[in-house]
Amino acid sequence: MHPTTPAQPFDGSHDREIESLAEFDEVVAAHGTLSHFRVQSVDLTDRTDALLSLDTSGAVFLGCPMDPAAAARTRACGALVLPPVPGLAFDPYRGCVYSPDELFASLDEGYEATPDARTYAWFQRTKADGDIFGSMLRSIHDEAVSDALDELLVGARVVGVMGGHAMARGTEEYAGAARLGRELARAGLTVATGGGPGAMEAANLGAYAAPFGAGMLPEALRILAKAPAFTPSVTDWARAAFEVRAKWPGGGPSVAVPTWFYGHEPPNPFAAHIAKYFSNAVREDGLLARCNAGVVFLPGAAGTVQEIFDDATPNYYESRGEPTPMVLVDRAHWTERLPAWPLLRSLARERSMESRIALVDRIEEAPEALKRLGG
Repeated sequence: MHPTTPAQPFDGSHDREIESLAEFDEVVAAHGTLSHFRVQSVDLTDRTDALLSLDTSGAVFLGCPMDPAAAARTRACGALVLPPVPGLAFDPYRGCVYSPDELFASLDEGYEATPDARTYAWFQRTKADGDIFGSMLRSIHDEAVSDALDELLVGARVVGVMGGHAMARGTEEYAGAARLGRELARAGLTVATGGGPGAMEAANLGAYAAPFGAGMLPEALRILAKAPAFTPSVTDWARAAFEVRAKWPGGGPSVAVPTWFYGHEPPNPFAAHIAKYFSNAVREDGLLARCNAGVVFLPGAAGTVQEIFDDATPNYYESRGEPTPMVLVDRAHWTERLPAWPLLRSLARERSMESRIALVDRIEEAPEALKRLGG
């Protein structure tokens, strides 16, 4: 961190965000002030002396537990203090994206006991009751997650892999998507998916398998095939994934961007970084906008069709700058079953995006097509 001069007003820079106790101590030691800093979800109950003595004017403390006297003093000095919200399964002010271990904690008691499931249950109870407080918490949470995701992906070349949740473990299609994720990760790209089961999980699994030898992925696929789908039991489905993670710890990183909007669809445990949202609209746009190295679209249904044209629109108008590559996989699927390709090709005609779209027959052709298109 390299904060600007503390006397200056806050300018929105990430350099003034404090997201851990270590960062808090670093700022205090280096600058002797907290003026105009933003502190997110840091437990400050053991930093009372600092809070009672330092300038906190213009600071904002988001969900930071602290001694009541310290909270009163920081407010008196001109800080805004938003305390933790009790009774929630999630932290609306969080400073980082989720990990699989965090979302699936207590899985040994069944999926219903996990923070992921309990957060979805809260969402179901509150999303239609018109309570402005619940709406505010969801909005703050999603903004915090977006901020954390931006920090995570600074400098990364991100390639999206989109596809439906119906692709079952144990199928050749699933294995092919996993090999795709592995190849993209080994090429130095950051694989990003919608974070759910099926094709999304397979691509995250492939990225997880990237550091290991050739024998790891086939064995992992065999283990996962014991629980081919997340229905009827999310618990069994998730446990099979954690069995793979336990047998091969320290897999390669990737990103998942799921949503509680489709709460029947759990996040997959193979992405190291999970940016989970309440708002599906924010999640969809944010995922595609961050795929600066292009997107591969595997066979899917309504959700994948939506993603194709959500990506096509900014490419058509060049609202994000130069169009990014779009590779559709499975000619029969995208020209006959769900003919998105003819419409995409018509939209692209005589536009700069025309040279950035491709349709391939087999998943093995996708990496080369992506490279050819400039991904």
